[in-house]
Amino acid sequence: RESYCVWLPMVLVIKCSLIWISYGNECTKASAQSCGECIQAGEKCGWCTDEDFLKQGEQKSTRCDEVEALIKKGCSEASIENPRGTVSVNKNQSLTDRTKDGVKLKPDQITQIQPQKLTLDLRSGEAQTFHLTFKRAEDYPIDLYYLMDLSYSMKDDLENVKNLGTDLMLEMQKITSDFRIGFGSFVEKTVMPYISTTPAKLLNPCTSDQNCTSPFSYKNVLSLTADGFQFNNLVSKQQISGNLDSPEGGFDAIMQNQIGWRNVTRLLVFSTDAGFHFAGDGKLGGIVLPNDGKCHLQDNMYTMSHYYDYPSIAHLVQKLSENNIQTIFAVTEEFQPVYQELKNLIPKSAVGTLSSDSGNVIKLIIDAYNSLSSEIILENSRLPEGVSISYISHCKNGVSEKGENGRKCSNISIGDQVTFEVAITAKGCPSNGKSETIKIKPLGFTEEVEIVLNFICECECHKDGIANSPVCHFGNGTLECGACRCNEGRIGRVCECSKDEVRTEDLDANCRMDNGTDICSNNGDCVCGTCECKKRDNPEERYSGKFCECDNFNCDRSNNKLCGGHGRCECRKCICDANYTGSACDCSLDTSTCLASNKQICNGRGTCECGVCKCTDSKFQGPTCEICPTCPGVCTEHKDCVQCRAFGTGDKKDTCEEQCNYFFLVMKKKKEELPQPNDQPFINHCKERDANDCWFFFTYATKNDSTVEVHVAEELECPSGPDIIPIVAGVVAGIVLIGLALLLIWKLLMIIHDRREFAKFEKEKMNAKWDAGENPIYKSAVTTVVNPKYEGK
Repeated sequence: RESYCVWLPMVLVIKCSLIWISYGNECTKASAQSCGECIQAGEKCGWCTDEDFLKQGEQKSTRCDEVEALIKKGCSEASIENPRGTVSVNKNQSLTDRTKDGVKLKPDQITQIQPQKLTLDLRSGEAQTFHLTFKRAEDYPIDLYYLMDLSYSMKDDLENVKNLGTDLMLEMQKITSDFRIGFGSFVEKTVMPYISTTPAKLLNPCTSDQNCTSPFSYKNVLSLTADGFQFNNLVSKQQISGNLDSPEGGFDAIMQNQIGWRNVTRLLVFSTDAGFHFAGDGKLGGIVLPNDGKCHLQDNMYTMSHYYDYPSIAHLVQKLSENNIQTIFAVTEEFQPVYQELKNLIPKSAVGTLSSDSGNVIKLIIDAYNSLSSEIILENSRLPEGVSISYISHCKNGVSEKGENGRKCSNISIGDQVTFEVAITAKGCPSNGKSETIKIKPLGFTEEVEIVLNFICECECHKDGIANSPVCHFGNGTLECGACRCNEGRIGRVCECSKDEVRTEDLDANCRMDNGTDICSNNGDCVCGTCECKKRDNPEERYSGKFCECDNFNCDRSNNKLCGGHGRCECRKCICDANYTGSACDCSLDTSTCLASNKQICNGRGTCECGVCKCTDSKFQGPTCEICPTCPGVCTEHKDCVQCRAFGTGDKKDTCEEQCNYFFLVMKKKKEELPQPNDQPFINHCKERDANDCWFFFTYATKNDSTVEVHVAEELECPSGPDIIPIVAGVVAGIVLIGLALLLIWKLLMIIHDRREFAKFEKEKMNAKWDAGENPIYKSAVTTVVNPKYEGK
């Protein structure tokens, strides 16, 4: 389907025409030759089993189409094969708690997910949907295995873990009445360069004044037990060991997990203050054989650390998931970011920050367990080829969470119930066509849902096929679902061709235009080397040509009409009627719409194309190229001639008699006496300026006898000269006022300056300090004479 639109700017008109081109649907594109092929092409595809369907001129491949299309073509609903998929529940036990009717159930009797087994019949492309419900059971049993790094740096931590058994038992009894605990330890592979292999260091890897046990890879000290005192007793006997490098071999220890797990919640506490080795690091010790993922415990010791490399993280994730083990990494703050990244790769795992001496390990375990158990994540086993699965979670209060692609619900408390909507879709049938089984389970839980997948690969009518039917060219095929399934060595719609006579590739070559094109242009079927074109729902539309390369409905359109309604479509090209041309026959050859008022086509300044003028002179525009916005008007054009004849002035006064005798001149006194439009409708009133900057007025009119009459007003409008006296007086007054203003400004500035200087002088005078001492050069008089007659007057 294509759409063509023309947008006209500044005009609220949108002209759109849609061209609908049928490219076929998934059913017809498949070119199915049997009912089984048809129903695998798509979920909407149906197959017409009516034998008379082909007799109506339809091709074999057109038996496969959407159901509605088949009905429109004349196939009855009873004759259409359209099998649908189904969902069957085989086991559906109700959800239970640990206690039922006052009796505690065994772990394998507790049901937390429902249903437990289903069977799905899958039709290609059709999703089958069902719901899984999960409910956390109260007092669910827990197994916890404490796996500890016993390298020398963990010496202080070992002292605190020695009493972990009974203390952790007391705390876990608040969560469950059925709790078991075990203990294991690890150091490193027992080869260089991870440990020192000198005889003395193999006996005591620590310094001579420190007593350490021999290095080892992994040791199962205590399998899972409900006896906390036994845990304390055995752990208290453990000794620290040592190694050379900082990363430890903890991943080797995690893989050796056959330590008595029950089918309950499984927790693995991994405690260390260092990093970890993973796949490839074994090359440093000459170990290149990949880890086999099996358990190699002999007398509770891992015996193959020198033989197998460390496991990869992906391998570790696989084993933890297979055994439903939830991991708690209890690590020091220094390595917390490293294990946080590892947690992101391992589903259902948690990271806790361990204090320097592991004093907070119990609180860490409780917090991590609460975090893990409150999160439900569904996981499915490997899907068969062509099968896909999707999830939609309906968590607490019906809220859906988008995390993990709809497989996750968080903050789930004991007794909460959540539902997951699961949709499984198959694309076609597996190569073997047999049933497949997949499993879905909540991560960290042992319960799972078993789902048997059956694939609908054939129609029911396939069972009723008539072998060697005479309909199939004298018994050369099986009449199946209304069509012929040819015997070996026969081809064709009714098995009419022999492969011995002509090879299939030769037949196909005869039905191709060249090697780069489809068989019969994908518009028909190749029958014995000849193309039989498909039929259209619309009987007026048809494919044609040797290779079905032509049709009569895929031509250009105009105004939503094929070939604009002015032609016919032949082999995807328009054959236009007379007086029309163009790819869509939308171009008219009639020139009457291009005639200008002077009876010339496009005013002589353009060409007429498709009934529309295209102006060749850029100055002219309009429907008939008669509008010239930049051309001078009538007034400007005749100004010089009117001026020379009426006033004897202007640019043409010397050539006035030769160039300006084409009009009749009438003089008027004033401009008010000039003719008005009421007197002569086709009259132009003009106002022009002469060389003396005076305005003169005239009218220009063409009479019915084609004579031109010009009326001119003798009175001119000249601008009056300026009044000199006011101008001179104003200039003089302005100069005087500006001078006075400047003098006043100068005087004001001088007064301000003098006052500032006087104030400065007064301030310095006030601050002056005079020396009161005597002049050392001054000598007072030795003799003093007093005039007795002086009385002080």
